[in-house]
Amino acid sequence: MPELFPFLTVLGIAQDGGVPQAGAHWHPAWEDHTLRRRAACLGIADPATNQRWMIECTPDFREQLHHFCTLSPPRSSPLLSGIAITHAHIGHYAGLVHLGREAMGARGLPLLVMPRMAEFLRRNAPWEMLIREGNVEIVVMQPNRATPLNTRLSITPLLVPHRDEYSETVGFMIEGARQKVLFLPDIDRWELLDAWGTSIEDLIASVDVAYLDATFFDRNELPGRNMASVPHPTITESMERFAVLPETERRKIRFIHLNHTNPALRPNTKARQAIAEAGYAVAEEGQAMEI
Repeated sequence: MPELFPFLTVLGIAQDGGVPQAGAHWHPAWEDHTLRRRAACLGIADPATNQRWMIECTPDFREQLHHFCTLSPPRSSPLLSGIAITHAHIGHYAGLVHLGREAMGARGLPLLVMPRMAEFLRRNAPWEMLIREGNVEIVVMQPNRATPLNTRLSITPLLVPHRDEYSETVGFMIEGARQKVLFLPDIDRWELLDAWGTSIEDLIASVDVAYLDATFFDRNELPGRNMASVPHPTITESMERFAVLPETERRKIRFIHLNHTNPALRPNTKARQAIAEAGYAVAEEGQAMEI
């Protein structure tokens, strides 16, 4: 019997509010459901052990969990072996509401979070009830220290600069028997990461695939709004910075966490063409790879 390797799948690629966002009545995705996109999320499964983990617990958690379980059908309970969360912005943890007794009624589901995120959950309703009622069990991670998921998989949090109102922000290094993946959906600027002593280029060089923050395509995307109030490296800025990298390095990069205004969400656009011609790719929901 062939060995069953762990795999990673993309369960969502959009910014926190998904596509279309609430209030964006102009967006064509209200009528054309093929344009809808779920909030950025990854799934990790080990078919050999019947284990599944999700990276982020988004507002689209219901649909993402269902889709994930169709890709890796559970042979027994529980449906999930854990959820890892990067930070306390709504697109990354708000789906936790589905774990309580009003809905899924999870029992002792491990939540892999950083210290400030753990305190945020413990001290604030309704999240503290999930802990008090035993729906979840907090597992506190430490930066740059690998947390084993099982004997073949591990996850390592990497601190990154972002708007840390309620918690620190991390990216994750996900390592399996075959490949290593970087998931970094939110950061203010690559240059700030440089100032912290970490080069994004070094991180890219250390992995096989890098899912990187691509919230906006360029600085003209939100007319009438000061883009400095929502700092993210745009796709055009990232492509300019990474242009000096060899093609083999650029091919690792898959842009993720795209705002509903981002033209790169749609195929056959000038934005998507520019990304492809420069040697990069946009993450797509449903993509899967052995790790």
